[in-house]
Amino acid sequence: MPKIKTNSGAKKRFTLTGTGKIKRKHAFHSHILTKKTKKQKRNLCSSTIVDATNISQVKELLAMK
Repeated sequence: MPKIKTNSGAKKRFTLTGTGKIKRKHAFHSHILTKKTKKQKRNLCSSTIVDATNISQVKELLAMK
């Protein structure tokens, strides 16, 4: 059987932590920042963990079992 390729977009957007969780960045922080509050921009800056409902989808894109 052929190897399953990793999705190129997904490998740029997600990283694995040491404990095996998947880290992601927040959306809406690249442009049109003038109308967003300082608090909003500050909170969008930090990364977070992928939600449990989406883990299987992301693992499939990253060709993980």
